[in-house]
Amino acid sequence: MVAIDLTGRHALVTGVSDDGGFGWAIAKALQAAGAKVHLACHPRVVNIVSMLMRRPGSAESRKLPYGTPGELEPESIIACDVAYDSIDDIPAVLKSSKQYAGDPSIRGMFAKYKESGAPLDILIHSVAFSPEITKTHLETSRGAYLQASSISAYSLLALIREGLPLMAGRDASVVGLTYLAGERVILGYGGGMASAKAALESDARYAAYHAGQEGVRVNLVSPGPFPSRAARSIGDIDSVVNAVVEKSPIKRAITAENVADAVLFLCSPFASAITGENIHVDSGYHVMG
Repeated sequence: MVAIDLTGRHALVTGVSDDGGFGWAIAKALQAAGAKVHLACHPRVVNIVSMLMRRPGSAESRKLPYGTPGELEPESIIACDVAYDSIDDIPAVLKSSKQYAGDPSIRGMFAKYKESGAPLDILIHSVAFSPEITKTHLETSRGAYLQASSISAYSLLALIREGLPLMAGRDASVVGLTYLAGERVILGYGGGMASAKAALESDARYAAYHAGQEGVRVNLVSPGPFPSRAARSIGDIDSVVNAVVEKSPIKRAITAENVADAVLFLCSPFASAITGENIHVDSGYHVMG
């Protein structure tokens, strides 16, 4: 039987904040395939994610997929606020807080990662945020719009730029998560996030070219709506999921594992000639008129 084997590969998964989202499922899939996994989490949730790794009540969510024995056991959990490229960019009020001790900027996170002595073969961008996500696109303030784009889109470029020296020449793979709102009007997806996803998709194409000069592939996965904790903050996500299921060619909701499967494929040798792509994992909803 042919199987995906990532033994000896090193993966950095950004944006993990709980045990119910895409980042968590992706980290488990990569480890199940043999990769050594590191997590980069926002400074405010590092302790939460660390607790999930040892809390008895989270044992089920830590189990690895594909019948692989064992649980998710990251090599490290590193604080990273992707809004800041270097420690000089972090406001003084945050630097003085306990959560921002050290250097949780993108550069600081990679400096911490380098302490492990590991190269970097897989980089997962699973980060998105808008402070005005419940506002319509037209109501979104300039500040919130720019913040959403900075955190949700530009961070992909910043992470690739800082991580490229560790990935160059290793047939490395970068995979980010986007959403259909970057291509079409999705009512209710506000706060400037639709523009951020459109920018992310453009950035990924340009990054595929530039990183490709170093043998690094860059792709995106576009999941359908999913009732994660973050998505529930937008509103009635269950109604959105049900509406998409009704209109999709394959009439079923997606799971976090469906998304992790697609990411795992893109990170594998089976996708060695694929870059600059955006693969929809939405039961075919995106093809409908």
